[in-house]
Amino acid sequence: MEDLKFYEEKMNKTLDVLISDYGTIRAGRANPHVLDKIKVDYYGTPTPLQQVGNISVPEARMIVIQPWEKSLLKAIEKAILTSELGINPTNDGSCIRLIFPEMTEDRRKEVAKDVKKKGDNAKVAIRNIRRDANDAFKKAEKAGDISEDELTETTEKMQKLTDKMIEKVDRLVEDKTKEIMTV
Repeated sequence: MEDLKFYEEKMNKTLDVLISDYGTIRAGRANPHVLDKIKVDYYGTPTPLQQVGNISVPEARMIVIQPWEKSLLKAIEKAILTSELGINPTNDGSCIRLIFPEMTEDRRKEVAKDVKKKGDNAKVAIRNIRRDANDAFKKAEKAGDISEDELTETTEKMQKLTDKMIEKVDRLVEDKTKEIMTV
């Protein structure tokens, strides 16, 4: 049934959002994706940091940002300071260095809780998609568009799809938590 494809795509989008959220969570090591949501004032236009300079990770806990124009150093520094990154940039006049401190045990646990909360929110979203799908299938059955057997079959398929997606979310949560808790 093509309706299932529609709901499966919605569930996959929920997974994609969760994966991109997890990409921005730092876990001890320097990950350039923590900068993904930072915008720099580039001649009056908020521009993603990746588009105004080269970002590299020369060491496990350091990110170096080499702007294409030296005049952007101050703007990049300001953007990082006003972001929720919580790291003070070091500006040496030609590039900006971000040094990530070792995470404390308490901070790791706090971040792991946040990871679990994001995972739980994704599960709720997936279950809401299942509910919407089942409601749509019941309406179709009442309207006479599908038979009672087709309704039962599609509802079962929807439940199997939901279970599969929830399993993927659990795996993502487990992997990210493991990554965070590893010293």
